[in-house]
Order: sequence, then C-alpha cells, then structure tokens
Amino acid sequence: MIRSKILATSSAIVVACFLTAGGAYATDPDAALQAMKSQVYSTGPNGEKASPASEVTLTPEELAKVKDKHATAALVFHYGGNDWSNAQLAALKAQFAAEGVDVVAVTDAGFKPEKQVADIETVMAKKPDIIVSIPVDAVATAAAYKAAADKGVKLVFMDNVPKGFVAGKDYVSSVSADNYGNGVAAAHLMAKALGGKGDIGLVFHAADFFVTRQRYDGFKKTIQEQYPDIKIVAEQGIGGPDFSGDAEKAAGAILTEHPRIKGIWAVWDVPAEGVMAAARAAGRDDLIVVNEDLGENVAIAMAKGEFIKGIASQRPYDQGVTEAKLAAYALIGKPAPAYVALPAAPITRDTLLDAWKEIYHQPPTDKIVKSMK
Repeated sequence: MIRSKILATSSAIVVACFLTAGGAYATDPDAALQAMKSQVYSTGPNGEKASPASEVTLTPEELAKVKDKHATAALVFHYGGNDWSNAQLAALKAQFAAEGVDVVAVTDAGFKPEKQVADIETVMAKKPDIIVSIPVDAVATAAAYKAAADKGVKLVFMDNVPKGFVAGKDYVSSVSADNYGNGVAAAHLMAKALGGKGDIGLVFHAADFFVTRQRYDGFKKTIQEQYPDIKIVAEQGIGGPDFSGDAEKAAGAILTEHPRIKGIWAVWDVPAEGVMAAARAAGRDDLIVVNEDLGENVAIAMAKGEFIKGIASQRPYDQGVTEAKLAAYALIGKPAPAYVALPAAPITRDTLLDAWKEIYHQPPTDKIVKSMK
C-alpha cells in the first residue's frame, strides 16, 4: 500500500500554532482548515502527482469529435444506493449525455469482489467502448479488468486501481477525492470539536482499499503529530457489507472498554451512522463524531446538533464529471493525466447548507433544511 505523505516544503500549507497547557506546540485547527483550501495532499495509487480537475476540459471542437463516435459506456460500481454513489451516477450520466455517450449498463457489486468480476463479464457482453469503475479489491478484480482492456475498452477508475495496472497503458486515468487530505481535515475538525484535548477512538475500514487507507493514515498521522493532547486509545476495523451494523458493534466495543472516551472518527458516513447508534445505546449523547463523506443522515444529525461535529467530504459529483471527460479524452486520443484529485471539503454545521449545494450541485434536502430549524 502506497501511503501519501503530508507536504513539508515551503510551498506546503503553513499553520498557526499555539502553546497547550502542557507546553507542547500544537496546530491551530481553524488556521489549518483555512489553509487547506485548494491544497491536495494525496498522491495516486502508483505514487503519481495529482493533477487538478479544473485542468480536465474539452473544447467545443473536441466535444464534437466525441459526439461523432456515438460511443457507449458501462458504470461498474463497488456498491450503490448511498449518497456518494448516487452523486457519481448522476454526474456520469449527465456528462456522458452531453458527450453523446450512451450509458448501457450500471452495476452494483455489493462490495463483493466476486460479484464485481461477474458484473464486468456481464457488461462486456454489451461491448461498451468505456468502463468507469471503482474496484472492490485491487487484486481479485485485476484479471477481469485486464480482459476488458485487452478488448479495447477504455478504462477510467474512481479512487482505486487494479493491482499492477499502469496509467496510459492499461487504463486512461484515475480520479479521486483527496482522501489523505480528507483524513487530515477530519483530524483538524476533531481537534476543533474537542478543544484540542481528549481520548478518541477510530472506526476504520479493515480492507486493502487504497482510498480508505489514505483517510486513516491522514487522520491518524495528523492527530499524533500535531495534537499531543489528543490520544487515540482504541481502534476497531470493519469489513462490511453491513458497514453501519459493523460500525455499531465496533463503536459499542470501544465505548464499553473506554466509557470516558470523548470522540470517535468514522471512515465514511455509513459507518458513522453505526457509531451514532452505538452512542445512543450507551447513553452517550455527548459523544463527538467526525467522519468522512457528506451523506444525508449524517447531515441531518449535524443540523440537529447531534453527534456529528465535523465532516471531511469528497466531491463525488465533480469527480463523476471529470471521469466522463477523461473517458472522452481516450475516445479522441487526447493525452490524459495519470491521476486527478479534487481537494477536501471540510464541513461544520455553520457551513453545512452551502456545502451540500457545492458538493451535490443541488439544494439541501427538505429533511436537512428542516433539521437546521
């Protein structure tokens, strides 16, 4: 697993510091979060430097060439039905429609690699020109993706890349949120909510999944190196596919072993829902929860002032648009960057409604708006 490293050059972010009660220097979370705007921390699955999504564009002439191809695309998801997948799907369909590309299949692997392999084989019967996908398992799915590539299918990946694949040779490009940066942002949000001090636990994804490991690495490293008065006293991994249920059990175990713990970090929004359920069951209405990804249920909890005090979100709609544009690059032979990343989006209750509009390109749901009142 390649791990991203926090940038340490003079051009990297500079954060204000203050003295803690014990005399050690620690980061000012507000200054750190402000400095993160437009900053990308992550490198790609093979160590590639991130290119900004803003540079992935199609001229009117290029768009006309893409439309003339009358191409088809299949969308092969790891799992669907959550807000992230729904936003990706909406963006991919909208951008492909603008490019004259017909989406002929959408699949949901339920986070099972064997199901995803079968999905790839099934959609290949439709002879798509493009497959946009996020591999459930980088090793177990590699052969199926390789078979598709060998038949001339243009592969664009979301977040994760099959083991041994080389950009520009085996696939067009991979597009991701700045997942390491999201972990960093979540750490600053946790520190802000805690007032810089307290014991916390982590509910992480116990799988060889590149992007969730980046989140974990970014969060843990930032807490350990920049917040000496915050102690990580427990960690529990979850495997799924019942991520909410698994997280509820994991958080319940943490709360039982450490009843005075102040906060728990969750690797994305669905596990965060399980953490909230465990907190309610334990009578811990005061528990601080910070998670990655902006989903409706965690947004409602944040709006109500319940549990969720910070969210470090991806930008799934913009990511989907970028993926479809890169697929168009491949159709017309335009060189594509190996790895494209979008900056983290730190969210608090004060910024929640505007953040929803920015991330999903639509107004907040009625449930979220009503919860703010």
